[in-house]
Amino acid sequence: MLLADQIRPEAGCVLRHLRETGIARIVLVTGDRADLAAGVGAFLGVDDVISEMKPEDKTSAVEKERARGRPVLMIGDGVNDAPALAAADVGIAMGARGAAASSEAADVVILVDRLDRLVDALHIARRSRRIAVQSVYVGIGLSVAGMIAAAFGYLTPVEGALFQEAIDVAVVLNALRALGPPVSFAMTSPRLSNEDLQRLEAEHKALADLVDDIGMTADRLKRLPLEEAMDELERLDRGLRDRLLPHEKKDEQVYAQLRQKKAAPDILAGMSRTHMEIQRQIHNLAVMRKAFDGKAPTETQLNEIQRLLHGLEAITRLHFAQEEEIYRSLEVE
Repeated sequence: MLLADQIRPEAGCVLRHLRETGIARIVLVTGDRADLAAGVGAFLGVDDVISEMKPEDKTSAVEKERARGRPVLMIGDGVNDAPALAAADVGIAMGARGAAASSEAADVVILVDRLDRLVDALHIARRSRRIAVQSVYVGIGLSVAGMIAAAFGYLTPVEGALFQEAIDVAVVLNALRALGPPVSFAMTSPRLSNEDLQRLEAEHKALADLVDDIGMTADRLKRLPLEEAMDELERLDRGLRDRLLPHEKKDEQVYAQLRQKKAAPDILAGMSRTHMEIQRQIHNLAVMRKAFDGKAPTETQLNEIQRLLHGLEAITRLHFAQEEEIYRSLEVE
């Protein structure tokens, strides 16, 4: 019998949007084993992974992050998350399926079992604060202008009173904008220059030998002696980390630029999800390689590595082809 916790399908999209809203550092704090936590961290692309944590350890982790000089936002849903939620500057509990203790300790409770509501809450909070500050500054500014005008005799007491009432009404009406949806203005469609397209295609061509090497290593793995096989896997792992992963991170930066230029749903979310899968497969390869520890791999282990390598090759080739199609569709005419 095998039991597994599935990663929330919206997790990758949520983390990307959190970074775009200004969240500088994302840490996964969990009580799970180190190997499982490292796999999830590699898939999600978080900045740090802290595993095998007890409830009091999670509180210490929050205090350690606060020592960096920035506010700490903690998200959790279990009983063991309650102390850390209370210790964080802002504690957010998933109330739909989470424990009652975490909901009581948190500052904010999300009532539906969807993590992407956190991004909506951040956008609503920032927009509301922006409107509130705008109303305060405009109200004070107009009031000061009215007092100066009255001091120089340009406004009678009755006119000043009416002017102040008009200011109050204007500020209240402006504040009521927070209840409605934001006004969207037409934004330019995302476009890539011909130079950008050629550069991206050149990067794919430069990585073609590495992608070929993935499949060739999988094909000849069983025919090699143990020592040579381990050397081949180490060489391939090093090439994937030194060449393929930096390219994927650079592509994510391009995706972020395109998202900023278009007021539409994230059309590149599926491509980012593929990036996450590539990262997880490379992490799994490193874990399998280290698991041998100088011992001869079994037939089952070799089959599993071959399956992983063939899958990684297929995903990478398809991903490159999809990227080039999307980039061509965004090329400036």
